Amino acid sequence: MKLNWAERLVVNNPLRVIEQALQIQWFKRKTPLNKGAVLLEIGCGRGAGARLINETFRPHHLHILDLDIMMIRMAKAYLSPNDKEKISLYVGDATSLPFRARSLDAVIGFGFLHHVPDWRKALKEIARILKTGGVYFMEELYPSLYQNFITKHILHHPTQDRFFSYELRNALEELNLLMEDAIEFKKLGILGIVKKGY
Repeated sequence: MKLNWAERLVVNNPLRVIEQALQIQWFKRKTPLNKGAVLLEIGCGRGAGARLINETFRPHHLHILDLDIMMIRMAKAYLSPNDKEKISLYVGDATSLPFRARSLDAVIGFGFLHHVPDWRKALKEIARILKTGGVYFMEELYPSLYQNFITKHILHHPTQDRFFSYELRNALEELNLLMEDAIEFKKLGILGIVKKGY
């Protein structure tokens, strides 16, 4: 599901970049990646997260994907020529990722999953494309944060089959995606490091 005007303002502001920088530093401290790693960011928005991922992890290559072509155009304009040497941009759907099975070392998602109507199918795709031992770095929000009395009238999200901690963790485990570490606020959301089991 594409973001509406209000959520574009929320995710494309300087405070969000600071928040993402702190999250990426936490991810790297907990689970550093090899320099030859190939990564995917789903829901890349204007590309600010991609630049931070590239600077912090120094991957061999970073793929970034968004459902909204406008966001990909913004990312093309935002990223420097040096950034784009190691970054490929795609318009695409998280429920049908354009990558071979077991081809990526890590997937990063900053709050994209709760926008996906069939979020379980998106998780299945993440499990499919990750190598064994690969990592899913995730930040996710729970419905009490985006479907409360105020935000449900301003922000645009799917309303059916939403997840809280229990549903999310169960869906991950069913796909052999194992939560290695997390910072969680039960009613609000989670910052997690998930590994694909052997």
